[in-house]
Amino acid sequence: MLHRIVALVLVLAPTVAEAQLCEGQSAAISADGRAFGHLPYGDAPESELVTLPSEYSVGNPCVVRADMLPDLLRLFAAAQGDPSVMGQLRALSCQRSIARQRSVFCRGEISSAADRAISVAPPGYSEHSTGYALDFAVRPANGCPDAEACMAATPAARWLRLNAPRFGFEQSFPGGNKQHVKWEPWHWRWVGASGNARGAAKARFVFARARRLYPADPGVVPLVVKFSAPPPLPTPVAPPPSRSKKKRR
Repeated sequence: MLHRIVALVLVLAPTVAEAQLCEGQSAAISADGRAFGHLPYGDAPESELVTLPSEYSVGNPCVVRADMLPDLLRLFAAAQGDPSVMGQLRALSCQRSIARQRSVFCRGEISSAADRAISVAPPGYSEHSTGYALDFAVRPANGCPDAEACMAATPAARWLRLNAPRFGFEQSFPGGNKQHVKWEPWHWRWVGASGNARGAAKARFVFARARRLYPADPGVVPLVVKFSAPPPLPTPVAPPPSRSKKKRR
């Protein structure tokens, strides 16, 4: 009986310790559940997804969580009305299912899954699958390919850094991040500008671990309202006792 139990453990161990990626490739899962530094994320329910109007996206239709859409539309409107953007911000890649992420991760020739994971999250470990993350593109591109670091030098990207947190978006993978993920100035996740915003609590729960371990930059920070205390009132001083003077006769 004992040898059967041992054999069963040996058979099941690889499925617990590894995640299947592409054909013939797998990823070792660390004790905290990460794969190549990426945190695990599940698929967004289809019932909570909506499609962004086509005039705001390039390439494939952009599908996002319904709760995120109002802030995303407000961000696009603000960018369109600001001449400092010097172009147009558009959604390039939005929600991607785990199955879709597998095709993205495994496309082309991959010499090493670990090397690929620096720039593309393994299936089941991408923020895109949550429906709360998207990649931005700039039009006209002016010679800078989509999803490349040169985007950071564009006026539109500088506008995003200054303004995106106002609409609840934060940059997940800043330069030199502790996740050892490629710097992605185009990739932003939505957590709501306020914890009281519709859907923000759910989004913040999904990204709670990522935000704690690997803070975004720029990130959405709690609004701290400081009240300056009024100056202390002076202590009243009792008047000296009056002394009646005797009149001289």
